[in-house]
Amino acid sequence: MPKHPPGPPGHDCTAEPLPSPGPREPLPDELLRPVAHLRLKAALLLLFTLSLVVGSALYLMYARGAFEPTQRLVLTTDDSEGVTVGMDMSFSGFPIGRVRRIELAEDGSVRILIDVARRDAHWLRTSSVFTLVRGIVGGTTIKAYSGMLDDPPLPAGAERPVLRGDATAEIPQLMGTARQLLENLNALTAQDSALGASLGQVRTLTERINAPGGLLAVLTGDETEARKVIATLERTNQLLARLDAIAAKAERQVFGAGSDPGLVPEVRAAVLQLDGLLADARASLVKVDAVLAEAQAVGANAREASTDLGALRAEVEASLRKVEGLVNEINRKWPFARDKELKLP
Repeated sequence: MPKHPPGPPGHDCTAEPLPSPGPREPLPDELLRPVAHLRLKAALLLLFTLSLVVGSALYLMYARGAFEPTQRLVLTTDDSEGVTVGMDMSFSGFPIGRVRRIELAEDGSVRILIDVARRDAHWLRTSSVFTLVRGIVGGTTIKAYSGMLDDPPLPAGAERPVLRGDATAEIPQLMGTARQLLENLNALTAQDSALGASLGQVRTLTERINAPGGLLAVLTGDETEARKVIATLERTNQLLARLDAIAAKAERQVFGAGSDPGLVPEVRAAVLQLDGLLADARASLVKVDAVLAEAQAVGANAREASTDLGALRAEVEASLRKVEGLVNEINRKWPFARDKELKLP
Protein backbone atom coordinates (compact mmCIF):
# COMPACT_ATOMS: atom_id res chain seq x y z
CA MET A 1 0.00 0.00 0.00
CA PRO A 2 1.32 3.51 -0.67
CA LYS A 3 2.69 5.41 2.24
CA HIS A 4 1.64 8.95 3.03
CA PRO A 5 4.26 11.58 3.38
CA PRO A 6 5.01 12.65 6.92
CA GLY A 7 3.06 15.66 8.05
CA PRO A 8 4.16 18.63 10.05
CA PRO A 9 5.21 18.17 13.64
CA GLY A 10 2.25 17.59 15.98
CA HIS A 11 0.01 16.26 13.22
CA ASP A 12 -1.66 12.82 13.80
CA CYS A 13 -1.53 10.86 10.62
CA THR A 14 -3.96 8.19 11.92
CA ALA A 15 -6.83 10.68 12.15
CA GLU A 16 -7.29 10.78 8.36
CA PRO A 17 -8.80 7.57 6.87
CA LEU A 18 -7.20 5.96 3.96
CA PRO A 19 -9.16 5.92 0.71
CA SER A 20 -10.87 2.50 0.12
CA PRO A 21 -10.36 0.77 -3.15
CA GLY A 22 -13.34 0.71 -5.55
CA PRO A 23 -15.60 -2.40 -6.09
CA ARG A 24 -14.06 -5.20 -7.87
CA GLU A 25 -15.76 -6.06 -11.10
CA PRO A 26 -16.93 -9.72 -11.20
CA LEU A 27 -15.40 -11.93 -13.70
CA PRO A 28 -17.60 -13.49 -16.40
CA ASP A 29 -16.98 -16.99 -15.06
CA GLU A 30 -18.33 -16.12 -11.58
CA LEU A 31 -21.55 -14.71 -13.04
CA LEU A 32 -22.36 -17.90 -14.88
CA ARG A 33 -21.58 -20.24 -11.97
CA PRO A 34 -24.90 -21.92 -10.67
CA VAL A 35 -25.93 -21.73 -6.94
CA ALA A 36 -25.41 -24.99 -5.14
CA HIS A 37 -28.63 -26.87 -4.04
CA LEU A 38 -30.91 -24.08 -5.31
CA ARG A 39 -33.97 -26.30 -5.70
CA LEU A 40 -33.57 -27.75 -2.24
CA LYS A 41 -33.28 -24.34 -0.68
CA ALA A 42 -36.32 -23.09 -2.58
CA ALA A 43 -38.34 -26.16 -1.53
CA LEU A 44 -37.30 -25.71 2.09
CA LEU A 45 -38.27 -22.03 1.92
CA LEU A 46 -41.68 -22.88 0.46
CA LEU A 47 -42.19 -25.64 3.03
CA PHE A 48 -41.28 -23.30 5.87
CA THR A 49 -43.66 -20.64 4.56
CA LEU A 50 -46.46 -23.17 4.17
CA SER A 51 -45.88 -24.56 7.66
CA LEU A 52 -45.91 -21.05 9.06
CA VAL A 53 -49.24 -20.28 7.36
CA VAL A 54 -50.77 -23.59 8.47
CA GLY A 55 -49.50 -23.11 12.02
CA SER A 56 -50.93 -19.62 12.17
CA ALA A 57 -54.28 -20.85 10.86
CA LEU A 58 -54.32 -23.71 13.37
CA TYR A 59 -53.46 -21.34 16.21
CA LEU A 60 -56.19 -18.95 15.18
CA MET A 61 -58.66 -21.82 15.00
CA TYR A 62 -57.55 -23.01 18.44
CA ALA A 63 -57.82 -19.49 19.84
CA ARG A 64 -61.30 -19.21 18.37
CA GLY A 65 -62.30 -22.50 19.99
CA ALA A 66 -62.53 -24.53 16.80
CA PHE A 67 -61.13 -27.65 18.46
CA GLU A 68 -63.04 -27.21 21.74
CA PRO A 69 -65.99 -29.61 22.33
CA THR A 70 -69.34 -27.79 22.04
CA GLN A 71 -73.04 -28.48 22.25
CA ARG A 72 -75.72 -27.08 19.99
CA LEU A 73 -78.35 -24.54 21.11
CA VAL A 74 -81.17 -23.39 18.84
CA LEU A 75 -82.81 -20.01 19.41
CA THR A 76 -86.02 -19.12 17.57
CA THR A 77 -87.23 -15.60 16.80
CA ASP A 78 -89.40 -13.78 14.30
CA ASP A 79 -86.70 -11.37 13.14
CA SER A 80 -82.92 -11.90 13.06
CA GLU A 81 -81.94 -8.46 11.81
CA GLY A 82 -78.45 -7.61 13.02
CA VAL A 83 -77.49 -11.24 13.78
CA THR A 84 -74.43 -12.44 11.90
CA VAL A 85 -72.56 -15.72 11.76
CA GLY A 86 -69.66 -15.69 14.19
CA MET A 87 -71.14 -13.25 16.71
CA ASP A 88 -70.92 -14.24 20.36
CA MET A 89 -73.59 -15.13 22.89
CA SER A 90 -72.61 -13.71 26.30
CA PHE A 91 -73.46 -14.65 29.86
CA SER A 92 -72.73 -12.06 32.56
CA GLY A 93 -70.57 -10.22 30.03
CA PHE A 94 -68.44 -13.26 29.03
CA PRO A 95 -68.81 -14.98 25.64
CA ILE A 96 -69.84 -18.62 26.09
CA GLY A 97 -71.18 -19.41 22.61
CA ARG A 98 -70.92 -18.45 18.96
CA VAL A 99 -73.46 -18.27 16.14
CA ARG A 100 -72.65 -20.96 13.54
CA ARG A 101 -75.63 -20.74 11.22
CA ILE A 102 -78.84 -18.81 10.65
CA GLU A 103 -81.66 -20.54 8.85
CA LEU A 104 -85.29 -19.92 8.04
CA ALA A 105 -87.79 -22.46 9.36
CA GLU A 106 -90.84 -23.75 7.49
CA ASP A 107 -93.23 -21.65 9.56
CA GLY A 108 -91.39 -18.43 8.70
CA SER A 109 -89.52 -18.11 11.98
CA VAL A 110 -85.76 -17.75 12.19
CA ARG A 111 -83.56 -20.42 13.75
CA ILE A 112 -80.23 -19.26 15.17
CA LEU A 113 -77.84 -22.20 15.70
CA ILE A 114 -75.30 -21.49 18.43
CA ASP A 115 -72.36 -23.65 19.52
CA VAL A 116 -71.83 -23.42 23.27
CA ALA A 117 -68.54 -24.59 24.79
CA ARG A 118 -69.06 -27.59 27.06
CA ARG A 119 -66.94 -26.04 29.79
CA ASP A 120 -69.39 -23.09 29.90
CA ALA A 121 -72.58 -25.06 29.21
CA HIS A 122 -73.23 -25.56 32.94
CA TRP A 123 -74.27 -21.88 33.20
CA LEU A 124 -77.28 -22.58 31.01
CA ARG A 125 -80.31 -24.08 32.80
CA THR A 126 -83.77 -25.15 31.73
CA SER A 127 -85.14 -21.90 33.16
CA SER A 128 -82.61 -19.67 31.39
CA VAL A 129 -83.87 -16.70 29.38
CA PHE A 130 -82.29 -15.58 26.09
CA THR A 131 -82.56 -12.05 24.70
CA LEU A 132 -81.75 -10.47 21.36
CA VAL A 133 -81.20 -6.74 21.84
CA ARG A 134 -80.39 -4.18 19.19
CA GLY A 135 -79.30 -0.88 20.71
CA ILE A 136 -79.28 2.59 19.28
CA VAL A 137 -75.50 2.72 19.54
CA GLY A 138 -73.62 -0.52 18.85
CA GLY A 139 -74.58 -3.77 17.23
CA THR A 140 -76.98 -6.54 18.12
CA THR A 141 -76.17 -8.70 21.14
CA ILE A 142 -77.41 -12.10 22.27
CA LYS A 143 -77.43 -12.58 26.03
CA ALA A 144 -78.33 -15.45 28.34
CA TYR A 145 -79.72 -15.04 31.87
CA SER A 146 -79.92 -17.86 34.42
CA GLY A 147 -81.72 -16.85 37.58
CA MET A 148 -82.05 -20.32 39.12
CA LEU A 149 -78.71 -22.11 38.97
CA ASP A 150 -80.18 -25.04 40.92
CA ASP A 151 -82.41 -26.02 37.99
CA PRO A 152 -81.41 -28.92 35.71
CA PRO A 153 -78.79 -28.06 33.05
CA LEU A 154 -79.92 -27.25 29.53
CA PRO A 155 -79.63 -30.38 27.35
CA ALA A 156 -77.73 -30.39 24.06
CA GLY A 157 -79.79 -29.48 21.00
CA ALA A 158 -82.40 -27.65 23.10
CA GLU A 159 -84.62 -25.16 21.31
CA ARG A 160 -85.59 -22.00 23.16
CA PRO A 161 -87.40 -18.80 22.13
CA VAL A 162 -85.45 -15.59 22.30
CA LEU A 163 -86.88 -12.34 23.58
CA ARG A 164 -86.24 -9.56 21.11
CA GLY A 165 -85.81 -5.93 22.09
CA ASP A 166 -85.21 -3.12 19.62
CA ALA A 167 -84.36 0.26 21.09
CA THR A 168 -84.62 1.90 17.67
CA ALA A 169 -88.26 0.78 17.38
CA GLU A 170 -89.14 3.22 20.15
CA ILE A 171 -87.60 6.21 18.36
CA PRO A 172 -90.80 7.04 16.35
CA GLN A 173 -92.84 6.87 19.53
CA LEU A 174 -90.33 9.07 21.32
CA MET A 175 -90.38 11.53 18.44
CA GLY A 176 -94.19 11.62 18.51
CA THR A 177 -94.17 12.15 22.27
CA ALA A 178 -91.56 14.90 21.95
CA ARG A 179 -93.61 16.57 19.20
CA GLN A 180 -96.74 16.42 21.35
CA LEU A 181 -94.78 17.83 24.29
CA LEU A 182 -93.53 20.72 22.18
CA GLU A 183 -97.07 21.42 20.95
CA ASN A 184 -98.35 21.44 24.52
CA LEU A 185 -95.48 23.74 25.51
CA ASN A 186 -96.30 26.11 22.67
CA ALA A 187 -99.95 26.07 23.68
CA LEU A 188 -98.99 26.88 27.27
CA THR A 189 -96.68 29.72 26.34
CA ALA A 190 -99.08 31.33 23.87
CA GLN A 191 -100.46 34.78 24.71
CA ASP A 192 -104.09 33.64 24.77
CA SER A 193 -103.35 30.48 26.77
CA ALA A 194 -104.62 29.67 30.24
CA LEU A 195 -101.10 30.06 31.62
CA GLY A 196 -100.85 33.56 30.16
CA ALA A 197 -104.22 34.46 31.70
CA SER A 198 -103.08 33.05 35.05
CA LEU A 199 -99.87 35.07 34.88
CA GLY A 200 -101.91 38.19 34.09
CA GLN A 201 -104.12 37.55 37.12
CA VAL A 202 -101.04 37.02 39.25
CA ARG A 203 -99.65 40.33 38.01
CA THR A 204 -102.95 42.05 38.86
CA LEU A 205 -102.94 40.45 42.29
CA THR A 206 -99.38 41.63 42.90
CA GLU A 207 -100.33 45.17 41.91
CA ARG A 208 -103.30 45.10 44.30
CA ILE A 209 -101.09 43.81 47.09
CA ASN A 210 -98.62 46.64 46.51
CA ALA A 211 -101.48 49.17 46.40
CA PRO A 212 -102.85 50.92 49.58
CA GLY A 213 -104.66 48.40 51.72
CA GLY A 214 -102.33 45.61 50.66
CA LEU A 215 -103.21 42.02 51.22
CA LEU A 216 -106.15 42.87 53.49
CA ALA A 217 -107.89 44.69 50.64
CA VAL A 218 -107.32 41.65 48.42
CA LEU A 219 -108.83 39.34 51.03
CA THR A 220 -111.86 41.51 51.71
CA GLY A 221 -112.35 42.45 48.07
CA ASP A 222 -112.72 46.19 48.69
CA GLU A 223 -110.63 48.92 50.27
CA THR A 224 -113.64 50.12 52.31
CA GLU A 225 -114.07 46.70 53.88
CA ALA A 226 -110.35 46.65 54.61
CA ARG A 227 -110.67 49.97 56.46
CA LYS A 228 -113.58 48.52 58.46
CA VAL A 229 -111.45 45.53 59.42
CA ILE A 230 -108.62 47.84 60.48
CA ALA A 231 -111.07 49.92 62.57
CA THR A 232 -112.40 46.73 64.16
CA LEU A 233 -108.86 45.69 65.02
CA GLU A 234 -108.19 49.10 66.59
CA ARG A 235 -111.36 48.84 68.67
CA THR A 236 -110.35 45.36 69.70
CA ASN A 237 -107.00 46.69 70.84
CA GLN A 238 -108.75 49.41 72.86
CA LEU A 239 -111.06 46.81 74.41
CA LEU A 240 -108.08 44.65 75.31
CA ALA A 241 -106.42 47.70 76.93
CA ARG A 242 -109.56 48.31 78.97
CA LEU A 243 -109.71 44.67 79.98
CA ASP A 244 -106.10 44.91 81.12
CA ALA A 245 -106.97 47.96 83.25
CA ILE A 246 -110.01 46.19 84.73
CA ALA A 247 -107.93 43.12 85.48
CA ALA A 248 -105.29 45.28 87.22
CA LYS A 249 -107.99 47.05 89.27
CA ALA A 250 -109.58 43.72 90.21
CA GLU A 251 -106.17 42.45 91.24
CA ARG A 252 -105.65 45.50 93.45
CA GLN A 253 -109.10 45.05 94.99
CA VAL A 254 -108.61 41.35 95.62
CA PHE A 255 -104.97 41.21 96.68
CA GLY A 256 -104.53 44.82 97.83
CA ALA A 257 -101.94 47.40 96.96
CA GLY A 258 -100.13 49.77 99.35
CA SER A 259 -102.37 50.91 102.23
CA ASP A 260 -105.44 49.18 100.77
CA PRO A 261 -105.57 45.72 102.38
CA GLY A 262 -107.82 44.25 99.71
CA LEU A 263 -110.38 41.51 99.95
CA VAL A 264 -108.03 38.62 100.60
CA PRO A 265 -106.95 39.75 104.12
CA GLU A 266 -110.60 40.48 105.04
CA VAL A 267 -111.64 37.07 103.79
CA ARG A 268 -108.79 35.52 105.81
CA ALA A 269 -110.03 37.36 108.99
CA ALA A 270 -113.59 36.26 108.29
CA VAL A 271 -112.39 32.70 107.96
CA LEU A 272 -110.63 32.95 111.34
CA GLN A 273 -113.80 34.27 112.94
CA LEU A 274 -115.75 31.46 111.28
CA ASP A 275 -113.29 28.97 112.76
CA GLY A 276 -113.97 30.47 116.24
CA LEU A 277 -117.72 30.25 115.71
CA LEU A 278 -117.38 26.66 114.56
CA ALA A 279 -115.41 25.85 117.72
CA ASP A 280 -118.16 27.39 119.86
CA ALA A 281 -120.77 25.47 117.86
CA ARG A 282 -118.78 22.28 118.42
CA ALA A 283 -118.83 22.88 122.22
CA SER A 284 -122.53 23.61 122.06
CA LEU A 285 -123.11 20.39 120.16
CA VAL A 286 -121.31 18.48 122.88
CA LYS A 287 -123.67 19.96 125.41
CA VAL A 288 -126.62 19.19 123.15
CA ASP A 289 -125.43 15.58 122.93
CA ALA A 290 -125.56 15.35 126.75
CA VAL A 291 -129.04 16.88 126.81
CA LEU A 292 -130.15 14.48 124.07
CA ALA A 293 -128.85 11.56 126.10
CA GLU A 294 -130.93 12.72 129.07
CA ALA A 295 -133.89 13.29 126.77
CA GLN A 296 -133.53 9.75 125.46
CA ALA A 297 -133.72 8.45 129.04
CA VAL A 298 -136.81 10.56 129.70
CA GLY A 299 -138.28 9.39 126.42
CA ALA A 300 -137.79 5.76 127.45
CA ASN A 301 -139.75 6.41 130.64
CA ALA A 302 -142.39 8.29 128.67
CA ARG A 303 -142.60 5.37 126.20
CA GLU A 304 -143.52 3.03 129.06
CA ALA A 305 -146.12 5.50 130.37
CA SER A 306 -147.50 6.01 126.86
CA THR A 307 -147.96 2.24 126.57
CA ASP A 308 -150.19 2.23 129.69
CA LEU A 309 -151.98 5.34 128.44
CA GLY A 310 -152.66 3.57 125.13
CA ALA A 311 -154.38 0.68 126.90
CA LEU A 312 -156.38 3.11 129.03
CA ARG A 313 -157.33 5.11 125.93
CA ALA A 314 -158.49 1.95 124.23
CA GLU A 315 -160.75 1.15 127.18
CA VAL A 316 -162.12 4.73 127.20
CA GLU A 317 -162.79 4.57 123.46
CA ALA A 318 -164.64 1.27 123.95
CA SER A 319 -166.80 2.83 126.71
CA LEU A 320 -167.50 5.82 124.51
CA ARG A 321 -168.59 3.59 121.69
CA LYS A 322 -170.97 1.79 124.03
CA VAL A 323 -172.36 5.11 125.28
CA GLU A 324 -172.71 6.33 121.71
CA GLY A 325 -174.60 3.18 120.83
CA LEU A 326 -176.86 3.67 123.83
CA VAL A 327 -177.53 7.30 122.85
CA ASN A 328 -178.32 6.29 119.33
CA GLU A 329 -180.73 3.68 120.64
CA ILE A 330 -182.42 6.28 122.89
CA ASN A 331 -182.73 8.69 120.01
CA ARG A 332 -184.23 6.00 117.88
CA LYS A 333 -186.79 5.22 120.55
CA TRP A 334 -187.36 8.87 121.49
CA PRO A 335 -187.65 10.72 118.29
CA PHE A 336 -189.07 13.96 119.78
CA ALA A 337 -185.84 14.96 121.36
CA ARG A 338 -184.07 17.87 119.60
CA ASP A 339 -180.77 17.97 121.33
CA LYS A 340 -178.84 14.89 120.31
CA GLU A 341 -175.50 16.01 121.66
CA LEU A 342 -174.23 14.08 124.62
CA LYS A 343 -171.71 15.91 126.76
CA LEU A 344 -169.31 13.79 128.62
CA PRO A 345 -167.73 14.84 131.89
